[in-house]
Amino acid sequence: MRILQIIDSLEAGGAERMAVNYANALAVTIDFSGLVVTRKEGPLLNQVNNKVSYLYLNKKGTMDWNALSTLRKFVAKNKVEIIHAHSTSFFLVFLLKLTYPKVKLIWHDHYGDSEFLSKRPSLALRVTLPFFSGIIAVNQNLKLWAEQKMHFKNVVYLPNFPSLGNNVLGNTILKGIQGKRIVSLANLREQKNHFLLLEVAQKVQLSHPEWTFHLVGKDFEDNYSKEIKNLILDFNLQNNVFIYGSKQDVGNILEQSTIAVLTSKSEGLPVALLEYGWSAKPIVVTNVGEIPLLIQDGVNGFMVEAGNVLLFCDSLVELMESETFQNDFGKALQETVKINYSEKNVINQYLGWLTNK
Repeated sequence: MRILQIIDSLEAGGAERMAVNYANALAVTIDFSGLVVTRKEGPLLNQVNNKVSYLYLNKKGTMDWNALSTLRKFVAKNKVEIIHAHSTSFFLVFLLKLTYPKVKLIWHDHYGDSEFLSKRPSLALRVTLPFFSGIIAVNQNLKLWAEQKMHFKNVVYLPNFPSLGNNVLGNTILKGIQGKRIVSLANLREQKNHFLLLEVAQKVQLSHPEWTFHLVGKDFEDNYSKEIKNLILDFNLQNNVFIYGSKQDVGNILEQSTIAVLTSKSEGLPVALLEYGWSAKPIVVTNVGEIPLLIQDGVNGFMVEAGNVLLFCDSLVELMESETFQNDFGKALQETVKINYSEKNVINQYLGWLTNK
């Protein structure tokens, strides 16, 4: 089998991580595994396995014919059978299909605002999806949406999975006191709801001033980012909340952290949560997207209603004050992730689906 992953960038987002994870996993499983990046390279380039055939298109616009021609030559040269398009890269491979019809197309829907699908633009998808052979959805809401709203028949739900180790040099050093660090792996985007996290940090500062919060994720330097930074100043949290930007040494960062959190108001199945589990971190998270399928409240973590600052804070403090909870939750979450969300299990499901479709 000869499969090509295609993604618009290699910034450190969930869809981008999964494009790399699929390409790397398949590189040791099938005859050919490729990865094409259309618009922008980024830090995840360092995590691409050297066995993956890689191409950067440097696409300049929606209708970049030079990029399309380069992609077509790459696909033909490597005898690609299936193109696995992630997120918004679907339109370019649709154009490719018009000029290279024998290739099969798969679309991987990573849409993050799955709690608000009624507002999702769909015209471009309605035009292009008839040219695709299958859709992969990262949660059940997206699967239902594809089936009911797009009237697409061949849709499969495949969960995200953590990387088995990208050998990234661990050079990030977290501030604060060892044993009293709380980490959030989340790009600075509105759906991640860092405002809730800052309200929690403000309350925690009063009762546990030695604990610190560490925000790791891409800073888009937009209005949302400015509001976060202004709130840190307004809440007098300069010595308790630290922003690091995008980092690749996730394992190293988690090793330095005691507790991990997600405060999202909308999610699919966040890759960060799987990475928390792989590293056996005790967690407090919100009950959005597929998170309730992974987390049993009080068993392998604390899960609270999205937007509930008081409950989130109470759960976090309870975890902070109990090393027993920390150890038990971390081990239980690690076991859950290894059993249900392993790379091997998902890739086997994926290849089986492709073979039988």
